[in-house]
Amino acid sequence: MPVPRPEYPRPQFARDAWLNLNGTWQFEIDRSDTGLERGLRERELSDRITVPFCPESELSGIGETDFLEAVWYRRTVTVPADWADARVLLHFGAVDHDATVWANGTEVARHRGGFTPFTADLGDIAAPGEELTLVVRARDTRHGPQARGKQATWFANSHCHYTRTTGIWQTVWLEPVPRAVALRRPRITPDLASGSFHLELPLTGNAPGHRVRATLADERGAVVTAEARADLDLAPRLVLAVPADRQRVWSPADPHLYDLTFEIVDADGVPVDRVTSYAGLRSVSVDGKRLLLNGEPVFQRLVLDQGYYPDGLMTAPNDADLVRDIELGLAAGFNGARLHQKVFEERFLYHADRLGYLVWGEFGDWGCEVGVRDDNQRPDASYVAQWLEAVERDYSHPSVIGWCPLNETYQNLHDRITQLDDVTHAMFRATKQADGTRPVIDASGYAHRVPETDVYDSHCYEQDPAEFAKIMSGLAENEPYLNTGPDGRVWSVPYNGQPYFCSEFGGIWWDAAAAAEAAGNVLDDSWGYGERPRTAEEFVERFTGLTGVLLDDPDMFGYCYTQLTDVFQERNGVYRFDRGEKVDTALLRAAQLRAAAFENAN
Repeated sequence: MPVPRPEYPRPQFARDAWLNLNGTWQFEIDRSDTGLERGLRERELSDRITVPFCPESELSGIGETDFLEAVWYRRTVTVPADWADARVLLHFGAVDHDATVWANGTEVARHRGGFTPFTADLGDIAAPGEELTLVVRARDTRHGPQARGKQATWFANSHCHYTRTTGIWQTVWLEPVPRAVALRRPRITPDLASGSFHLELPLTGNAPGHRVRATLADERGAVVTAEARADLDLAPRLVLAVPADRQRVWSPADPHLYDLTFEIVDADGVPVDRVTSYAGLRSVSVDGKRLLLNGEPVFQRLVLDQGYYPDGLMTAPNDADLVRDIELGLAAGFNGARLHQKVFEERFLYHADRLGYLVWGEFGDWGCEVGVRDDNQRPDASYVAQWLEAVERDYSHPSVIGWCPLNETYQNLHDRITQLDDVTHAMFRATKQADGTRPVIDASGYAHRVPETDVYDSHCYEQDPAEFAKIMSGLAENEPYLNTGPDGRVWSVPYNGQPYFCSEFGGIWWDAAAAAEAAGNVLDDSWGYGERPRTAEEFVERFTGLTGVLLDDPDMFGYCYTQLTDVFQERNGVYRFDRGEKVDTALLRAAQLRAAAFENAN
């Protein structure tokens, strides 16, 4: 049986040697989380599952959609015999939500957070050629604050909440690294103004006489190389100045990527560690209300992408499915996406980098609605920790042009500082400290709590283009539409002239089969925003009218249309859940690709 998801999971930090551990694992559901007391860590497990697909999914071979308080995994592998003199690392792309890992009976890792990767250093537990027994327990309670994204905390799918994901849902793999000193993940910062790349190369330690080396290359060969001592700093820094005649800017129109090689060499010049990577030379800047790419106004025609699949849930069945979703967005006239309520697997960003697809990195923050009125949302410190892991992983991807740590947090403003205020400020400030090169929006829609947020936005699902135009008309006078409570109470600090966009709109309820049922007065469980169109032509007309309102606003730097595909009962995508075409995609593309006023404004 072929290994599922066999491709290398981390293209921007790649070593030649690795071992994919996807495939068949022993598995057992532990509904009351008593498995440790009952000996599940020590014994064989009763079922089998296909990793990396979660047990709720069809592709896992389990398909259990009830609540799973805890699940267990077990697998025995042989460490490759040719990994002599190496430290073996065990990597997990993502495990939802609280994971504990044992190797040959020794606990080697604990990690909280369902969206971000973690690594266990196996030390001397298993030498090359020896067997290694891995056991994983994943806990996933539905109670209390937890960053869940769109996973339902009640049994059935409903509204915009979907089937849960528990346990392993991204690739598991082993990797050998040098014992003495090795490269950690570099930070690659493009500096378009000087035509260079700034590199930070964290190391596992320092050794006398060692040096770090970085080489940039393009299709013509090596462009520039830089070196520095590796025995003085835990994170040596290098600058790669690209000659003017070899500079090629990354953009949606020309998503050029340079190849990068990082090395540690010893005192004799012998390579000790080597990884390959890539980089794009581009900039993001702010000029008043304008958000600029490479110093130019590029209107962001974004689509909301939730990254769900009918048979894999949050895991794409194949790498080609990640590519297809980007190509579907491009075909419909979008040039990017908000990666919504989920930290997408890194290969999606790799494909966005090479295809020139602009993305906003977002966190799956929904799941903190545990308080009372006026103090209703209580995200905890784990939100900040998990979000910083996501920013660290994705820092070097050129396609990521902004960060969005929170989405649709809502709470009345009053004279008491709440937990939501503290965590919103913490996530915003932590993001700015982690990455000073990209704009950060404190919360998409609803409750803006940080006056100095780089970007301001709103969500509006008005379906009448004429009324939508009235709602959005105040931006020129610095009085844009702001989300408020149902009773009109204020949720956000005042707008202060930042770049502004409508980051959720549309959501047109359209499904031809459901429309036919409705015409016959047959009820279905689908939903979208507003009254659903009666025909595909009416859908296109409304889509064209709504997008046109924002395309015609010279102060609007972009928009984000809801959404790329239907997701279960939510039938407001421009494509079906199975990625089939709903309407003539060329018509949607034509509606979007006409000139935007923002791009023509001085």
